[in-house]
Amino acid sequence: MKKNLLCILALTGAGLLLSGVLFAQEKDKHQISFAEAIAAPADNLAVTRRPAPADRLFTAPAVEAKIAEVKQLLAGAPYLAWMFENCFPNTLDTTVHYSVGEDGEDDTFVYTGDIHAMWLRDSGAQVWPYVRFAATDEAVRKMVRGTILRQLKLICIDPYANAFNAGPTGSEWARDLTDMNPYLHERKYEIDSLCYPIRLAYEYWRVTGDSSIFGDVWLEAAGKILQTFREQQRKDGHGPYHFQRRTAAQYDTMANSGYGNPAKPVGLICSAFRPSDDATLFLYLIPSNFFAVTSLRKMADVLTRVNGKAALAGECTALADEVAAALQQYATYDHPKYGRVYAYEVDGFGNRVLMDDANVPSLLAMAYLGDVPADDIVYRNTRRLVWSEDNPYFFRGSAGEGIGGPHVGFDMVWPMSIMMRAFTSTDEAEIRACLQMLVDTDAGTGFIHESFHKDDATRYTRSWFAWQNTLFGELILKLIDDGRLPLLLQIQKTR
Repeated sequence: MKKNLLCILALTGAGLLLSGVLFAQEKDKHQISFAEAIAAPADNLAVTRRPAPADRLFTAPAVEAKIAEVKQLLAGAPYLAWMFENCFPNTLDTTVHYSVGEDGEDDTFVYTGDIHAMWLRDSGAQVWPYVRFAATDEAVRKMVRGTILRQLKLICIDPYANAFNAGPTGSEWARDLTDMNPYLHERKYEIDSLCYPIRLAYEYWRVTGDSSIFGDVWLEAAGKILQTFREQQRKDGHGPYHFQRRTAAQYDTMANSGYGNPAKPVGLICSAFRPSDDATLFLYLIPSNFFAVTSLRKMADVLTRVNGKAALAGECTALADEVAAALQQYATYDHPKYGRVYAYEVDGFGNRVLMDDANVPSLLAMAYLGDVPADDIVYRNTRRLVWSEDNPYFFRGSAGEGIGGPHVGFDMVWPMSIMMRAFTSTDEAEIRACLQMLVDTDAGTGFIHESFHKDDATRYTRSWFAWQNTLFGELILKLIDDGRLPLLLQIQKTR
């Protein structure tokens, strides 16, 4: 293991250190120009809120052509068209740092936006909507390929870390009580951090047919993912991971000397943190375990068809089967009002948390990720539960309604939950209501924010959060592809 880590550090070290310095210099200039540009509402829909062309970090012909096409299609809904133009390219415009590494390979480091580190989850979700262009646009193909290769290298550095620096620069969290190293921005272990890179790589392969991403680094990363998931089934003690932070925020640290609350070994996989980067209450996070099952099956498919590693593929399939069986036994609860539903977290002892958090994977988003069928009766029941006041983190007010979470706190709605409701709906009235709410809660900025107050959309968090912006663009494209352009044309700004 130590030898493999040294190989990865040697492979990435010099290039990462150099690029880390360059990114820091570029960031300071870029952050100021973009953050100031979006600080105040704009009322001229003829003027884009994108950075000036010379200030955009990455451009791709296919993406620009799609933006022009959609703007024309949405001419009858000018505010929606303006938001799409601002939001859909936001990841490319402001967060993608593409280069060719010293090894001659594509290399893409992706910021989350106003936090200049690369989260495995966020980066995988941020570039996901562009994969559709990778078969025909060489720039997109190289950018996505570079993201995947960078993610695999980062997993090899530490599969328990959720966020990484551009180089070995250290971070503000260096004093966390866990096994930090200078490459890590943060070391919060989350199941989904290991699933999003698999999802992205598998879709890229499906769209482009390019199997070159599945080389030696992929094999090492796949082995580490499998090992980590097994360790976190905790069949033999607590495993090697522990985490504590000196903080007044309860959800920013782990109980019991950093190992979390007790979990009975039942075949499920522990996740110390949620995709919100908040600590789990009970370690078996159900949406993330579903995500692990589909991810392991995709890993097995690649290992079989590309790598010819039948034995390793069999181990992935066996673990997926074990987790799937445990989910059938432990993930559901017979709710007196909604019928059988999925719990958000369980501990294997019979305890459960009935709620949902906005961050994906969530219970609401399981159908979006393809982890459960959209018509699954338990999912449908769960969907009704989480979009109601029976979910303690559902908030409804005069500005809008939706799911939030402890990461931001009471009364703050995450637009991501509104988008997930639209993504997983077939009801036109429901989709229309979601779109109207997204348009009416942008605070006039033309962008999607991390969260907004349920009674006042001008009270929002994170003006520059690329995942939410790009996700909004992804939703608009899906609805156009689904033949719902007439619905989109009904959306006009009302406040």
